[in-house]
Amino acid sequence: MRDFIIIGSGTSGSVMSYYLTKAGFDCLLLEAGKEYTAKTFPGNEMDYNAQMFWNGGMDINANATLAFLRAKCVGGGSVVNQCLLDRFDEFALEPWRKESRIDFFTEDALAPHYDEVESHISLQKIPKKHWNRNAEIFVEGFEKLGYKWAPLRRGQTDCAIEQGNDCIVCLGGCPRDSKQSMLVTFLPKAKDNGLSLETDVEVLKIKDHGDKITVHARKNESSVEYEARHCVLAAGALGTTKIMLASGFKKELPVVGEGFFCHPQIMNFAVFDEPVDSHKGAFQAVKSDDMGMRQQGFKLENVFAPPIAVAMLLPGFGKKHQEWMRRYRYLACIEVAVRDVGRGKIGLDKHGRLKIDKKLTKEDRRRAERGISTVHEIFRAVGAKEIFTAPFWFGLHLMGGCAIGVDPKKSVVDRNFQVRGHPNLYISDSSVFPAAPGLNPALTIMALTHRASQSIIDNI
Repeated sequence: MRDFIIIGSGTSGSVMSYYLTKAGFDCLLLEAGKEYTAKTFPGNEMDYNAQMFWNGGMDINANATLAFLRAKCVGGGSVVNQCLLDRFDEFALEPWRKESRIDFFTEDALAPHYDEVESHISLQKIPKKHWNRNAEIFVEGFEKLGYKWAPLRRGQTDCAIEQGNDCIVCLGGCPRDSKQSMLVTFLPKAKDNGLSLETDVEVLKIKDHGDKITVHARKNESSVEYEARHCVLAAGALGTTKIMLASGFKKELPVVGEGFFCHPQIMNFAVFDEPVDSHKGAFQAVKSDDMGMRQQGFKLENVFAPPIAVAMLLPGFGKKHQEWMRRYRYLACIEVAVRDVGRGKIGLDKHGRLKIDKKLTKEDRRRAERGISTVHEIFRAVGAKEIFTAPFWFGLHLMGGCAIGVDPKKSVVDRNFQVRGHPNLYISDSSVFPAAPGLNPALTIMALTHRASQSIIDNI
């Protein structure tokens, strides 16, 4: 019998696999999606959306006002995001301490864990020479209005922007292995340590027998079972919570599925007389670094999207929509990311499918409106000919559903990332987040997973 089964190969699961196998444990990593390499990623936007994301591209909340993007492939979200890696500061962590009463949610306590995971990643700030016109417009507007900005810090080695490479293709997997996804960082090292990986395995439920955990799954339309002494859930906020709900844990832990957060993202476009070519080069390079914006509940980034995604966001139909798409090269874009406060709920319908009750509160909408107003102000300051805000919002950075905390009535896992009442079952992914941080969570997921791995190793 194996020592550990780890469910989910994304930012948490791959990091956990590395540290547990390094400690000598026999581990099996299960992934619902397929395994791709730099040479086998789907070659276009339509195919990678259909093949590398759950449900053909997105999950939708109950009233169809938010679309949630969730990767389904080996490496998870680290393969399809832009690998923007920031540490959390006191402004992000203070609400976590208040909600969870966990004392290690401080910059000093997390620093050793950040240091450790960063030692396995190549981190670079996007230099000015690699900015495209969209980034230049962003900075020009910020400086005219007196707002503070900063370059983005990204996990990458050599994107060869000078040779004409465009990082927007990384949304379907980096074809250069420059992006520091799990495929080129922690997962290969875990495999070198003896990790076993099985793909196309969708976990349906788990059963804790006390001395072992049984995992019930579906592989290639057939039912399969796996057993191990211990299990770590690392399938993300939606995936992990769904497994916990399907396994019946809500009966003993009523807060399973409660407290679901995300960072609602609103794309704002502006039309210019000259080509902007926001899709070229390092298409994300700068961000807001303005405490006033964060205190108002939002942050801004220069960003863009491939043609299919932009087509979903542009207004009009037929000829009017075609006219907008003809101006694709002339569009600049700034994204508003809201630090939401509304506590969503994850459940299952009568067919066992995810049901996501996530509505934007009045405060969430106020924060979004402040951000949108600021973006419009920035675009006007740099001479935009026309400005509009996309009506369709995305929920990115999915968090919560199995919160960590001191109070058994308000948390699913304790300070050791152990599921309450189940000493052989752990959760280490973003589902344990007690609130939205307002910053990109990827690096902190890694850091908390390192902390969880050390707690597991020390207590077994």
